[in-house]
Amino acid sequence: MKDAIDRTVGVVDETSVVIACSELGRIGEVNEAINYESLSSATSFVVDNCTYKPFGNGSRCEYAVFVSGNDEYAQKYVQILAVSLASIKQYYDEKYDRSNFIKNVILDNILPGDIYLKARELHFNSEVTRVCMLIKIVSKTDISAYDIVSNLFPDKSKDFVINISETDIALVKEIRAGIEGKDLEKLASSIVDTLSSEFYTHCVVGIGTAVTGIKDLAHSFKEAQVALEVGKVFDTEKTIINYDSLGIARLVYQLPTTLCDMFLREVFKRGSIESLDQETLFTIQKFFENNLNVSETSRKLFVHRNTLVYRLEKIKKLTGLDLREFEDAIVFKVALMVKKYLTAKPTKY
Repeated sequence: MKDAIDRTVGVVDETSVVIACSELGRIGEVNEAINYESLSSATSFVVDNCTYKPFGNGSRCEYAVFVSGNDEYAQKYVQILAVSLASIKQYYDEKYDRSNFIKNVILDNILPGDIYLKARELHFNSEVTRVCMLIKIVSKTDISAYDIVSNLFPDKSKDFVINISETDIALVKEIRAGIEGKDLEKLASSIVDTLSSEFYTHCVVGIGTAVTGIKDLAHSFKEAQVALEVGKVFDTEKTIINYDSLGIARLVYQLPTTLCDMFLREVFKRGSIESLDQETLFTIQKFFENNLNVSETSRKLFVHRNTLVYRLEKIKKLTGLDLREFEDAIVFKVALMVKKYLTAKPTKY
């Protein structure tokens, strides 16, 4: 730059120190006229026969470029240099920004072969255990949920909070190896509670599986997405859905709807599932919740044991399935889930 304009060129930061200069002897020099206040304005100014122009990529300027002289040419030079140096800084920040790197990894925007090369370039520990959580904002307020979650996880070298969309925030959290699912759910619960109780922002959290190795973070993120999608169908009351706890729901969710229709027709040959009233369906739900135990279920429903047996017999007559038999109970349970899935996702494959 000095060769192009034949003047002394340099950069000073907000702590008044010259951090780069074409005259090497001036690096480290302190100019107290340049500080946080003088950088708060983006307009150029003159100090000690040098023209300064603040620049930076954030909401405020962090540096100022200076050129010797206070004439018209000096004004033009600093304008051009400020644009040039701001572009260089932005390129550098993006290239060496770990959060940006993690975002590209979880969104599959980086080739697998480049992941480890980039991780080494960023001095990124790629062999620790991490988990991806996806926080979906259900009811919005004026508060920035991204800022709140970022403040909950201040260690930027280990935990990464990433804006995915207007409603979705990804959290990539470093955890100890062998951590249990309930501990991850406690962590997710603290996020949900903080957002709802302190900031009146309601959200749901999907938890992927813990992975060791940076390459598998994309899988963990996709699992967190699936957890939220499946939870939206089968666990509408839950605010925290762990991929590892989805069970049969995960399989049902991946089935083509045509196959589901066929399965329901085969299971309910005698009469459709629609023939069961709400009271009967509620009885079935409680019967499953109490592990097919007639006595326990009747106690929870506040009905006589014989009344429950009568209801179960009625179900058997309508559907041909005896819920007291383990095999029939499994078929019925899956059929109910398939019906729920079809109601939530009517699109045919």
